[in-house]
Amino acid sequence: MMNAQEMQLRTDLAALFRLSARLDLHEAVANHFSAALSASGRQFLINPKWVHFSRIRASDLVLFDLDDPDNQPLERIDPTAWAIHGQMHQKMPHARVVMHLHPPFATSIATLQDPTILPIDQNSARYFNRVALDTTFGGMANSEEEGERLAGLLGDKRRLMMGNHGVMVVGDTIGEVFDDMYTLERACRIQIQALSTGKPLRILDDDVAEVTARDWESITDFSIAHFEQMKEILYQEDPSFAE
Repeated sequence: MMNAQEMQLRTDLAALFRLSARLDLHEAVANHFSAALSASGRQFLINPKWVHFSRIRASDLVLFDLDDPDNQPLERIDPTAWAIHGQMHQKMPHARVVMHLHPPFATSIATLQDPTILPIDQNSARYFNRVALDTTFGGMANSEEEGERLAGLLGDKRRLMMGNHGVMVVGDTIGEVFDDMYTLERACRIQIQALSTGKPLRILDDDVAEVTARDWESITDFSIAHFEQMKEILYQEDPSFAE
C-alpha cells in the first residue's frame, strides 16, 4: 500500500519531468531524475527506461530499495541511470534529489575549455564558486565506477558541470532542484548570448558575486514557490502527470 509521502513524491517528480520537457531541457528519451524516499537515501524513485519526459506519470516511476535484493529492477531503467543515480544515493544520502540533464545552453558551456559560469548578472552570480567541474569526459557514464567518480567530484557542492557531457544538480527538495536547474540554464544562455556579441564581458567583482550567491541561498522558499506555481499550471492544463 502506497503511503501519502510516496504519492506526493511521485507526483512532484512526475511534474518535474513534464516541466523539463516544456522548458526544452530534455534530450530525446535520455537523461534521468531521482528522489530519495527514505532518510538513508537507499530507497529512491527514478524514471523508467526510454520514456519521454512529456509522458511520464507518477505511477510510472520505478522504486528502488538498495537494502532489498528483490526490489532492484535494473531491467526497467537505463544503465547510465543506475550508474549515476544508484551511486549518488549510496554515496551521498544528503543529495535527496538528483537531476541530470543535457540542456542546450548548459551543455554548450560544458564544451568550453573553461566551463565556468561567469558572474555577469544576478542569475549567473548564483553559481559563483559553487559549481564543481569535471573536465575528463571518458564516454558514456554507464559503470558504477563512473558514478562513484562523479559523486566524488561533486563533493560538498550542489552542481556539477560535466565537461563535454551535461550538468547535474542535487538538492533537498524537488522545488529547489527544479529552480536551480532552471536558473543555471538561463545563466548559461545569458553567458552565451553575451559572448556572441564579441564585446568584452563586464564580470562582477568577487565580493558582489559572493553576496549575491549568498542571497540566493537564503531564499529557498522562492525556489519552492516557483515549482509550486509551475505545478499548478500543469494541473490546469494536463493533470495526467499525477496519475
